[in-house]
Amino acid sequence: MDSLVESGWQVYTMLLSKCAYACICLVRLILVCGVVHRIGLLWPLRACCFRSGSISNIITALESLLEALVYVWHMNFVDFQLACIGSFIVHETVFFLSGLPYIFLERTGLLSTYKIQTKHNTPEAQGKCIAWLLFYHSCVNFPLMMFSYRVFKFMGMRSSFPLPSWKVVSAQILFFFIIEDFVFYWGHRILHTKWLYKNVHSVHHEYATPFGLTSEYAHPAEILFLGFATFIGPALTGPHLITLWLWLVLRVIETVEAHCGYHFPWSPSNFLPLYGGADFHDYHHRLLYTKSGNYSSTFVYMDWIFGTDKGYRKLKALKET
Repeated sequence: MDSLVESGWQVYTMLLSKCAYACICLVRLILVCGVVHRIGLLWPLRACCFRSGSISNIITALESLLEALVYVWHMNFVDFQLACIGSFIVHETVFFLSGLPYIFLERTGLLSTYKIQTKHNTPEAQGKCIAWLLFYHSCVNFPLMMFSYRVFKFMGMRSSFPLPSWKVVSAQILFFFIIEDFVFYWGHRILHTKWLYKNVHSVHHEYATPFGLTSEYAHPAEILFLGFATFIGPALTGPHLITLWLWLVLRVIETVEAHCGYHFPWSPSNFLPLYGGADFHDYHHRLLYTKSGNYSSTFVYMDWIFGTDKGYRKLKALKET
């Protein structure tokens, strides 16, 4: 197991070095007057800082910074490196940065008032999860991203100028959530049939008390099976790489939050209608596979339509009374 962790960590640090190099190049190029003049970076920033400070000025400044990043990408990397290595770095960075704090909370007991279950995972169980995640991500997720590159390019994905408008990005992200919820619900529900649960999905349910990182702890077959739900939307629309990365960030943060094991006053489910969240999904992990329900991914309308959340609703009503 130690060698497995070491090899996975070496791959991850190698990819992070690529990211660090890109950041160095960004700083270097921004400091070059010719580049600054070419992308018009300073004027929007000045408008944002010294004028009215309106939302339009802020958006203009952010768009210019984004253009600077894209310009740096194309100065140093080809599309394949951006789509595969870049996407992998975005995923790994967001996943571990958003998931590791929940291990810290569980070990220290901080904010335990908001913990959904009283049970705790042992450090050994947490370490096992991290080790296998490094292995799965390096040997399954990364090769899958490389294999998917041709499909995304065929469907029109690009990383060059012009950048998509915020309206296009918003519409595509909304479509991704809708189609991901639909496909994930049926895929997840199928995984809870007797044979598939026993031989595939039971790996994910080893952790009856989930924590953030367990969101991607699963059998390789499940990673491929449910990973299809995440990428079917982008594969159909061929979005800009910026849109794909934004979708990855939102999807990772959502699934980590759903498995975090804590229900805070600031949890999204307290503010977003039909949003599942940690309390909704934690119920799914606590019950036997044939009776759990709550199969939805982000939003819970599929469970509501097909009545697979009745047990959860009844329990929640009892607690409120």
